[in-house]
Amino acid sequence: MSNQAFMNQPISDWMRGTGLDSDIVISSRIRVARNLHGIPFPLLATTQQSADSMERLMEVGQSSELSKLGPFETVKMAELNEMERQVLVEKHLISPNLANESRNGGLILSKDESISIMVNEEDHLRIQCLYPGLQIHKAWEAASHIDDIFESKIDYAFDEKRGYLTSCPTNVGTGIRASVMVHLPALVLTSQINRILQAVHQVGLAVRGLYGEGSEAIGNLFQISNQITLGQSEEEIMENLYGVVKQIIEHERAAREQLQQGSMTKLTDRICRSYGILKHAAIMDSKEAAQRLSDIRLGSDLQLLKEVSPVMLNELMVMTQPGFLQHIYNKPMNADDRDIYRARLIRETLAKGTAKSKENSHENQRIHQEEDQDG
Repeated sequence: MSNQAFMNQPISDWMRGTGLDSDIVISSRIRVARNLHGIPFPLLATTQQSADSMERLMEVGQSSELSKLGPFETVKMAELNEMERQVLVEKHLISPNLANESRNGGLILSKDESISIMVNEEDHLRIQCLYPGLQIHKAWEAASHIDDIFESKIDYAFDEKRGYLTSCPTNVGTGIRASVMVHLPALVLTSQINRILQAVHQVGLAVRGLYGEGSEAIGNLFQISNQITLGQSEEEIMENLYGVVKQIIEHERAAREQLQQGSMTKLTDRICRSYGILKHAAIMDSKEAAQRLSDIRLGSDLQLLKEVSPVMLNELMVMTQPGFLQHIYNKPMNADDRDIYRARLIRETLAKGTAKSKENSHENQRIHQEEDQDG
């Protein structure tokens, strides 16, 4: 990848934007799984077959049809070192499975990183589109358009009765996985989260952690996604997920109001304590960092903490992960080293944010004074 831009900025350009309910919904994602007709799926393919399928798919990634959507870069996993692949995982641009497939795995990535197309992961092709806030339908429109471009140039593995064929049986049918990343600190603090998540499971949706299946829900971040792809249309999948997420958002807002009405002093104290610890701690493990950052994100959303912005918190969420942390300081680290440098990075970032906040405050005061004098 030219200049390896994904290594030089902690968050993707799309994460700087906002969408519906973006104070609770961090992102919306659509992932479409597809396979080539007549070639064994990646788990059973030979090295040569994997190389052939990657070449065919990478050609589409460089086609004029795809370039109409904006600039794209193609990169082979074999060209990246372990740290670079880990950074891609931490930015949710590839899966952990693809990061481990350094032989014939590839990536087609848009400049703003809202579109990442994985080649030879569990399936030959996985198209992923990401948007800020609750924008499931917009993400689906983008993914569907890209899917049409690929389907116009290659033959997919498709069965008239079963639909699109995939390596994992749970993806057979539409091959679509729609998900949203939500921040639910108030539901956790008011001990309502288990009841809510049980209700989500009962309507056929899955709840996972920050990095999907098998990952832990740290920092009060939860990934809600559809489980069924067979027997439902794309529209039904979108509408079901959208409706459930809107209900979760309503419950989270109600829980936030409950916290504010119940004991504003305790809530403010919790947020300020986390902010103070993050500003001054010398050692910080990843789990505590995620929890403290969750607290101050809540404080920022409730206008109780004006020194930090959502963009800064998104940056810290990525920068404090192991791969990016080692990239920033350009040195390999063990777990103890990472805890020390993570604390240092958080301190430095928050200090810059505080300085910028004061600068903006002084500038606003100056403008108001000039307006008063003019008046």
